[in-house]
Amino acid sequence: MTDEQRGAALASAYLSAKIAVLHSQYAAELVINTPSPEAITESEFLRELGWVILSAGMAERIVRAKFAAISESFLFWNSAADISRQTETCVSSALAHFAHEGKIGAIAAAARVVAKISFDVLRERLIANPIQELQRFSYIGPITAFHLAKNIGFPIAKPDRHLSRLCKASGFGQVEEFCNCIASFVGDDIRKVDTVLWRFATIHRNYLVHFTTHLREMPQA
Repeated sequence: MTDEQRGAALASAYLSAKIAVLHSQYAAELVINTPSPEAITESEFLRELGWVILSAGMAERIVRAKFAAISESFLFWNSAADISRQTETCVSSALAHFAHEGKIGAIAAAARVVAKISFDVLRERLIANPIQELQRFSYIGPITAFHLAKNIGFPIAKPDRHLSRLCKASGFGQVEEFCNCIASFVGDDIRKVDTVLWRFATIHRNYLVHFTTHLREMPQA
C-alpha cells in the first residue's frame, strides 16, 4: 500500500469515526473553539491546568461530574493571586468535593507558581517551549503535558494510550505523524483529529478494528 493509499484509508476511517462522534452525546466537543496560546488568559490556563491535573489517571466522567464544584472552590479560576491568598479556604472546599489531597494540593501549588512569576512571563515561556515548561507543574508529565498543551491551543496531538494504539496499528511511529497524515487529507485541525479519535475510542470498544478494517479493505495498487 502506498502512502497515498494509506492516507486515504485512514481519512475514510476517521470521517466515519467523526460522524459517530457527531451523532453521540459528545458532539459539542468538536465545535469548541480553543484560544491560541498567544491569546489564552490566566483564568483559561488555570482552568485547563486544573482539569488536566484532576484527570491524570482518572476517568473523565468522574472529573466532569465534580469539576463545576471544584471550579467554584478555586474561585472560578479568576486569578492565581486570588487563589494563592485564599489557599487554605480553596483547598478545604475543593477536598470536600474531590478527596485527593495530592491533586488538590497540586492545583493550589500551581496557582502559587503562576502568581509568583506572573502569567505574562509564563505565557512567553510556554510559547517558546510548551512541553518542557508545562512539566514544571505536579501531575503534568511527558504525556499529560501534550494533553494540556493541546487544551490551551497548541497545534499538537497527545500520545495517550488510545492514540498510541491507533498509531501503531496504522503503521506509524509517532502519534503526531499519524494525526498530521489524517489532518492533511481531511482538512481538520490536528487538535480536532486528536479529539475525534480519542472520543471515538472511548465510546467504541472496537475502535482499533474499525481503523484496521479500513486499511485492509483499501484496494492495493
